Amino acid sequence: MSEDSVRAFFAAHAPDVTIIDQGVSTATVVEAAQALGVAPARIAKTLSLRVGDRVVLVCARGDARLSNGKAKAALGAKPRMLGAHEVEALTGHPVGGVCPFGLASPLPVYCDVSLRDFATVFPAAGSRTASVELTPDRLATLTGATWVDICTLADTAE
Repeated sequence: MSEDSVRAFFAAHAPDVTIIDQGVSTATVVEAAQALGVAPARIAKTLSLRVGDRVVLVCARGDARLSNGKAKAALGAKPRMLGAHEVEALTGHPVGGVCPFGLASPLPVYCDVSLRDFATVFPAAGSRTASVELTPDRLATLTGATWVDICTLADTAE
């Protein structure tokens, strides 16, 4: 599944979007930024979280940190990161390639307002070597995401 499901997602919903396969690991923010030649902040990382009895995905800029207090206030409970096996089972994507596109299970998606600091961002595309370039608003529109303010940046950490 994974990258194939992402390709099918874009073929159906945004055929103008091109998947960028770097041929090298983009599994971490640092690796993705190096491979794409952009600042780490422009990588749109996707966090897989359990919030109470539900699982959600949060897309945030690469240098942002989830604020437990902000997340609890916005999402209704303290978030916990999912384990790798659960992430892959629910999203269909391996850790390092998790994205909000072509999901194995329908999951609510949230975009942190930190993404709006950039004209375009680079979320993964279902594999540890692939990504796409989108405007933050298009990312949110394509995934039906809700905008939230649940992250902090290193210089504004709690």
